[in-house]
Amino acid sequence: MKNYIDAAITRSRTTVSIFIVTLLAGFASYLAIPIEMYPDIKFPLVITTIIHEGISPEDSERLLSKPAELELKLIDGIVEVTSFSSEGASTIMTEFDIGIEISAALAEVREAISRAKARFPQATEEPIIQEVDAVGYPIVQIAIGGEGVSERALLRIAEDLKREIELLPGILEAPMVGNREELLEAVVSPSKLETYGIPNSSIVQTVTSNNRLIAAGQVDTGQGSFSVKVPGLIENADDLFNLPLAATDSAVLTVSDIADVRRTFKDATRFSYSNHSQTISLNVMKRKGANLVGTMEEINTIVEEAKVTLPPAVKLTYLNNTVPIVLEQNEGLTGNMATAMALVLFVVIATVGIRSGMLVTLAVPFSFFFAFIVINILDFTYNFMVIFGLLLGLGMLIDGAIVMVEYADRKMAEGLSSREAYKASVERMFWPITASTATTLAAFLPIMFWPGVSGQFMSYLPITVFAVLIGSLFYALLFAPAIGALIGKSSKANEGYLKKSEEDEPTQASGITGLYASMLGFAVRIPGTVFVLSVLTLVGIVSAYGRWGAGVEFFVSPEPLQTQVQVFARGNFSPAELRDIMLDVESRIEEVGYYQGIVTQSGSGQQMSGPQQAAPDLIGTIFVELTDRRTRDVSGFEIERLYREAIAELPGLRAEVVTIEEGPPVGKEIQVELSGEDLDLLFLEATRIRSFMEDEMSGLIDIDDTIPIPGIEWEINVDRAQAAMLGANMTEIGAAIQLLTNGIYMGDYRPNDSEEEVDIRVRYPLEYRGINQLDTIRISTPDGPVPISSFVTREAKQKVSSIQRVDSDRVVYIRANPAPGIVASNKLQQIEYWLDENPPVSAVNYQFRGANEEQEESAAFLVQAFSLSMALMAILLVTQFNSYYQALLILSSVLLSTSGVLLGLLTTGQPFSVLLTGIGIVALAGIIVNNNIVLVDTFNVLKKEHPRWSLQQIIIQTGIQRLRPVFLTTFTTGFGLLPLAMGVSIDLINAEVEIGGPVASQWAGLASTIVFGLSFATILTLIVTPAMLALPESIKATFRRSPKVRTETIPT
Repeated sequence: MKNYIDAAITRSRTTVSIFIVTLLAGFASYLAIPIEMYPDIKFPLVITTIIHEGISPEDSERLLSKPAELELKLIDGIVEVTSFSSEGASTIMTEFDIGIEISAALAEVREAISRAKARFPQATEEPIIQEVDAVGYPIVQIAIGGEGVSERALLRIAEDLKREIELLPGILEAPMVGNREELLEAVVSPSKLETYGIPNSSIVQTVTSNNRLIAAGQVDTGQGSFSVKVPGLIENADDLFNLPLAATDSAVLTVSDIADVRRTFKDATRFSYSNHSQTISLNVMKRKGANLVGTMEEINTIVEEAKVTLPPAVKLTYLNNTVPIVLEQNEGLTGNMATAMALVLFVVIATVGIRSGMLVTLAVPFSFFFAFIVINILDFTYNFMVIFGLLLGLGMLIDGAIVMVEYADRKMAEGLSSREAYKASVERMFWPITASTATTLAAFLPIMFWPGVSGQFMSYLPITVFAVLIGSLFYALLFAPAIGALIGKSSKANEGYLKKSEEDEPTQASGITGLYASMLGFAVRIPGTVFVLSVLTLVGIVSAYGRWGAGVEFFVSPEPLQTQVQVFARGNFSPAELRDIMLDVESRIEEVGYYQGIVTQSGSGQQMSGPQQAAPDLIGTIFVELTDRRTRDVSGFEIERLYREAIAELPGLRAEVVTIEEGPPVGKEIQVELSGEDLDLLFLEATRIRSFMEDEMSGLIDIDDTIPIPGIEWEINVDRAQAAMLGANMTEIGAAIQLLTNGIYMGDYRPNDSEEEVDIRVRYPLEYRGINQLDTIRISTPDGPVPISSFVTREAKQKVSSIQRVDSDRVVYIRANPAPGIVASNKLQQIEYWLDENPPVSAVNYQFRGANEEQEESAAFLVQAFSLSMALMAILLVTQFNSYYQALLILSSVLLSTSGVLLGLLTTGQPFSVLLTGIGIVALAGIIVNNNIVLVDTFNVLKKEHPRWSLQQIIIQTGIQRLRPVFLTTFTTGFGLLPLAMGVSIDLINAEVEIGGPVASQWAGLASTIVFGLSFATILTLIVTPAMLALPESIKATFRRSPKVRTETIPT
């Protein structure tokens, strides 16, 4: 120790140079780190879509989903397999363990589906396998529109923009909403078919057989080899128009004679409106791990370049751009951290003087910049959890510097030079500071192994704390002594205080020191009473919290700056009807106001699996970007409440306001999963549970379930014998029915003016479409036209829209959110109690999912992590002090400080956040243990140096010497976080003070946890811990007689 500090002080210029270079490198790293709002969770999720035209949900489950699931089960590392078997397709979502690379997951799924294809029905299309974003929120929406601009022109612009954006490495996809796909349509006249006697199948066969690329091979002439090709692909509408259907010696009947061929669009399935104007929208989805700000800059470059080439009438507009929100919130939090640092500086300088205060405060920028270097090397982003780690570190990083500088000041007050004082300080405080940092690192170490989605979300935190604390350790043991040796000098007031604390009789001191010495002296005389009172206080607070606590929540949501409105309806609505419903809901939002951008999209889009999936009756979503909170008189929470009221009484509809999830993606807070094989029983039990939640419970909103939408399907029954007697077959009948509906798919072609393939379809004119036309339509047979109604009957039947399976079990979810001000855990207990009293039938199993599942898993892990942390700290403490009692005494302070946190939650009425409050307790444990380590170490040193002192005198002197360092640690941390704990955001950098707001609303719980816990724990450190040092001697004295009594009784 002496050698390294001698070298650091002797070569002070080198030491200072390294210090400055570290600061500069840290600042450069800070500028280079990508900015995000929340950590990107790489969630290996692969979606497989297997399409089979016309297959029923039941057959889709049996013939498509089950064979695929059997093969997928053989893959290692799968967490969950969810399938949606619906009409015409099966969609299978395969969720892998967090540690699996998405490229490896894709390869494994492709191989498994390739094996399963052998068991698929013959007409099944090639499966589509792709990576899917686990959180389906776009980083920005780009609206393409313009008055008087044709639909095809807007589509071309949107396609070009989509293609360019999707080429960016940071973009997963940019799906279009509000567009219609192009179509080459041949509208066939039924009357002309009858006139010419052309059967429907003849058209299908003609188009199919004439739309092929035939490579006829090669011809070897002996003088060369030549390839031979027969161009047969349809390349434009004229090619289809001129296809021959029938011929005689004198004439040829072509498609143009019986059909009108036109290039048009498919029937619309989704509509998109941006700021009340119909547009085509691109929902830009960022790839996990990509730089949000950098990616948005690349998107902006593409859009600006595109604007130059566009017609003046075309408008490109950004809506719901998340980047300004991310930058504003991170800057606001950084500004609050700067405020906390300034308050720390003020308190330290006011207490120990300018020189010593500046020396202590330099620990903050050095530790932060050191952490930025580590974060940059690890390719982390500057996000919520990194700032969380820095904020926690702010309360711990100055401990070592305070202890080091305060001891050096004490030695300078005794007459040593600054160099000798800091050398003595390093020699005396090296191991206590190292042990304190090691125990804090031990407290955070288990968090690095947090499993699952929450673990990946939290992984940034312990690494950031590690980097900050290691930087603070370097500063306290190397740079602070070296710089202090150069500039260190106690102020006169500081020197006088230190001399008095060393030389005067503690109990005779004046002011706070004297009062504290008197209180401590009293406590030391009755350690048994102090112990009993401490235990009673602990038990009392825990019992009170168990009875009157506000409950438990998983994550604290900040005040929203964006929100969504989802609309649900049950019924066979056409796309146009869904559009009108969504516009009606949009008008209600418009009446409330408080938005600067609004995007309305009808249709449900892509379905997600697991707790995040939308209800099957979702018919559209409205994305709302709220106005700047500084220009309105209501909060984001209040605006959401107003929106809820506006959409509460929609006739025949249900709508809910969906706050965008800010933490780990968990879906609705209350989710009950029912599983079993009997669909009817599942639906019956789901309806029963939902009825209980709606009718008998209060405090729940947004109640829904995933029971498939009840609907009607028409079953066409063919009398095969009658059809055969009339010369008709199933091929002709099927073709006729397809012509009545969406038409017959004949293939596709790629026109010169588009890079997208265009479908070719043949169908009847509009007036001949519809189920009622079955009564009038006729088909051609060898014996002439025959009415199809002669051998076909239709029957309306109830249909199941989709069947969902999770890990081979059919499942249904019932979900809800707690109303504002209601804690989900309390409602979950009520549901759980009701299910215990009214269990589902034996064939149906249930479990809780969503936020509750993550909350229970996280809480269970935190208990294990806390236990492991305590065990690691115990080993370090026993190693440091070689005493089980002193190690146990220090660890017990953690339990008592936790009761201070619970007392704070009781006082403020806040719920216990598993993530924020739980981690706050771990951070608090680090601070308390640090103070107690140095206090106990000082006790041991004084006991060794002054063997003639009484135990009471040693303990009081220990308390006096540690009073100021403990006070500084407590007051600097508490004072720095006090504004946030009071719900006030003070941004020093941007000179802004805000009551409430996103920053304060999110961090108030954590800040108040640390402030209350630290204030309570300081009393423990200064009173209870010193008193407990006297407890062993007090117990011994109780069980033995005094020496005087013993000498008098021996002769008798």
